[in-house]
Amino acid sequence: MNDYDVIIIGAGPAGLTAAIYVQRAGYRSVVLEEYVAGGQMANTPEVENYPAVGKISGVELGMNLYNQVLEQGAQVEFDGVASADLTGKVKSVVTQSGRKITAGAVIIANGAKRRKLGVPGEEEYSGRGVSYCATCDGGFYKGKTTVVIGGGNTAVEDALYLANICEEVHLIHRRDAFRAGKVLVDSLLSRENIVIHYDTVPVEVLPDEGGKVVGALKVKNVKTGAETEIPAQGVFVAVGLVPDNKVFEGQVDLDPAGYIAAGEDTHTNLPGVFAAGDTRTKALRQIITAAGDGAVAASEAGSYLMQG
Repeated sequence: MNDYDVIIIGAGPAGLTAAIYVQRAGYRSVVLEEYVAGGQMANTPEVENYPAVGKISGVELGMNLYNQVLEQGAQVEFDGVASADLTGKVKSVVTQSGRKITAGAVIIANGAKRRKLGVPGEEEYSGRGVSYCATCDGGFYKGKTTVVIGGGNTAVEDALYLANICEEVHLIHRRDAFRAGKVLVDSLLSRENIVIHYDTVPVEVLPDEGGKVVGALKVKNVKTGAETEIPAQGVFVAVGLVPDNKVFEGQVDLDPAGYIAAGEDTHTNLPGVFAAGDTRTKALRQIITAAGDGAVAASEAGSYLMQG
């Protein structure tokens, strides 16, 4: 007998929603999460577009969903996946702690992770001034100067969040117009302590005089070629997401960008293996679309299990 009916990889909105639906259908599920419950949602200062909820912090929404999963009787383990064997009728994963878990179906809902800049100094000063989560690390820079890099919703949200804490925030954007939503951009433009640098890209993260922490960010204007240094104690990177599906490579089909090739029915190329949320090929990656995927994947997994 398998350990569980369904293994769910990832405790973001897709994975947690899937767990609720799996449990309500009478199946046994385990959710494996490498980091924290809520996924990328936990890094969002404020969610205001989730239907019927109104404004709520990403952490609170994530914890509400997590607690709901526990109430339904699902097992949640904070342990990442080191390897997986998904090709047979019995699916198995080995966790990072070395535990082997088997199930009849697997829902991959591991989301995506923040993209890195790839500039000198980024890796060296990661955790020493370079961060990928404003809500996680913003409190360390109260009253200081910070830089946010990016032009999408996350970057603008990070800049607005930091503007409430920091003396000054510089927003570096490689284009001359933002991809973020109009409401966010309007809020951004109204903030007096946010300085926007259009047509600008990061060149190098520079240390302070002591050489141990961030002291400045060197940037370049893409139109003039001019390089300048922005003195800052914190550099927050928000330049998009990348999938993290190498552990499934060679078994589950991936698209050219590395996302799992699965349509709206969440089916992968492997029977009994489903992909939900940001990890799969899709046009819109939002909390609500991830939750919808989770519900679909759970239903499809249930149908698969009923076929024996």
